[in-house]
Amino acid sequence: MSEVVYTSPTERVNTWLDGSTLHIQFNNVARHNALSVDMWEVVPVLLNQAEHDPRVRLVVFSGAGEKAFVSGADISQFEDMRAAREAVTRYEHMAETALMGIYNFPKPTLACIRGFCIGGGINVAISCDMRIAASDAVFSVPAARLGLGYRYSAMKNLVDLIGPGAAKDLFFTARKIKAPEALSLGLVTRVCAPEALPDLLAEYTSALAANAPLTIQAAKAITREILKPSPELDMDLCTQLIRGCFDSADYAEGRKAFMEKRQPVFKGE
Repeated sequence: MSEVVYTSPTERVNTWLDGSTLHIQFNNVARHNALSVDMWEVVPVLLNQAEHDPRVRLVVFSGAGEKAFVSGADISQFEDMRAAREAVTRYEHMAETALMGIYNFPKPTLACIRGFCIGGGINVAISCDMRIAASDAVFSVPAARLGLGYRYSAMKNLVDLIGPGAAKDLFFTARKIKAPEALSLGLVTRVCAPEALPDLLAEYTSALAANAPLTIQAAKAITREILKPSPELDMDLCTQLIRGCFDSADYAEGRKAFMEKRQPVFKGE
């Protein structure tokens, strides 16, 4: 079997193999690493390669530059990809595929966070197994300011990670929190000074290179089984509720206000 060569089809995602660690770095610096369509699409491709590459024991997600991990959706594509109803289905499927690809990836994953971690950035981070952050990191889930529907899987990941009370606090208020509060909530597990982040990351890459990969993968799989939803879950209702948000006048108003850089006026319809 020939060795996998990791190349990204888009310049907005950098990727490289360092020992047993595959790095996937979001590189949309001009827009604070906001996620564009091509960035979403490349993630499952790279993960599929890494899953079948015996050299890879850990996948690390990070953001290029010093200002952001991921700051949300790329606004330049916001209208084209999320305005029309038919486009919503495509965009949501694309994001869901990437995020669940991270969540279900059988090997360990880690989000290395610096700067803004907003919206889709939080979704990427909480899809990973581990999260470390620089003290300058800022977190927010701004869905309620936009009127958009938040998919079940992303909400479940957030609730599973930090509990329903803290999840509802962040979601309902859409407030921004800094790294110390994120640490206290369990949104991240370790925080350090920005200049110390490379050394902290090296602790993890070294540990995962040295520890037994099959043991770690088994622990990850068992944890996933523990967190599976109840068989009484009404997924149809969840889907219906989310679709209702995207079909609403409030969503159109939230999108329009976001593009016009003003406060939205929501009417609950």
